[in-house]
Amino acid sequence: MTVREHPDVLVVGAGVVGAACAYYCAAAGLRVAVLERGGVAGGTTSGGEGNILVSDKSPSPELDLALLSVRLWGELGERFGPGAFELEHKGGVVVAQSPEAARGLATLTAEQRGLGVEAVDVSAAELAELEPNLTPEVSAGAFYPQDMQVQPMLAAAELLRAARALGATLHTGTEVLAFRKRDGVVTNRGEFSARWVVNAAGTWGGPVSELAGAPIPVLPRRGFVLVTEPLPRVIRHKVYTADYVANVVSGDAGLETSVVVEGTRAGTVLIGASRERVGFDREFSLPIVRKLAAQALGVFPFLADVALLRSYLGFRPYCSDHLPVIGADPRRPGLVHACGHEGAGIGLAAATGHLIAQQLTGATPDLDLTPFRADRFTEEVA
Repeated sequence: MTVREHPDVLVVGAGVVGAACAYYCAAAGLRVAVLERGGVAGGTTSGGEGNILVSDKSPSPELDLALLSVRLWGELGERFGPGAFELEHKGGVVVAQSPEAARGLATLTAEQRGLGVEAVDVSAAELAELEPNLTPEVSAGAFYPQDMQVQPMLAAAELLRAARALGATLHTGTEVLAFRKRDGVVTNRGEFSARWVVNAAGTWGGPVSELAGAPIPVLPRRGFVLVTEPLPRVIRHKVYTADYVANVVSGDAGLETSVVVEGTRAGTVLIGASRERVGFDREFSLPIVRKLAAQALGVFPFLADVALLRSYLGFRPYCSDHLPVIGADPRRPGLVHACGHEGAGIGLAAATGHLIAQQLTGATPDLDLTPFRADRFTEEVA
């Protein structure tokens, strides 16, 4: 095959993480080409709610990553202008529905505040002021003003548009079939050589890493989201129960659900969240949808009179230790990973792209990438 292009960086994947990598690398002066086997934001990004959160992160390297990303998303919102991503600084509300959950939440917020998170403990009465339609059957809660939301497909498209304005190229319908011996990849549309190949393939990050001979164990974790009819702005924040954090960090392969409810600019209400490891099974599950709806009613009883328009599902790229894989792979020169973010990829995309660009340009990354290194799974993938 004829080599089509010789950029500095090949980004494999045009979801929001790949788009952020392309944008930040191009902004840093690198020549970039993005390869996507389908269409822009056609994978995990299309099945996301657009959450940019610090509230659901326990003290960990992921929280450090989230705090950096929240700052960077804010900067992107200012740089791209109002409405570019439908970026909303809406804040998050976490609800404790029992005294035990309230005590656990208070412990978490105290730990988070010590690390730079803006977390405000609120009483049941204060919860009613934040969310007037919330059930009165609550014990206490927390308010997180740093939490934001974007329209994920729009965010990916805008970041790629900006990257292309800086000279990047985009190749949709281009599937990576193999890695070249020294540099670049072989695709169904020719060969591309580059100094670095960034694996931003989302739930397919595992198979792409295997093609490179440096496997990482990224698995799909399925989740459903319900969408209501358009309503007046009756839910002001992202609202979820305290057990949501426990489900996020659980490694259980079975079904787990915890209620997450939020409004959108279009007026619809999004209801989640479920998690289960069933491979890439896209079969609709009525029992899961019913369970999510019932849990949502337990938090916002008025939803009993609201019609559901549809449901959709997505696959979160899951790693067993719940940390993404970010940075150069010491096992394969030129291979760089930006995947495995599970359900936080949209929120963590800005920081991921920024850190990748820093590493590839020789700058000292703003965060230590050691916790995210690719070879930490050596025994798991052996």
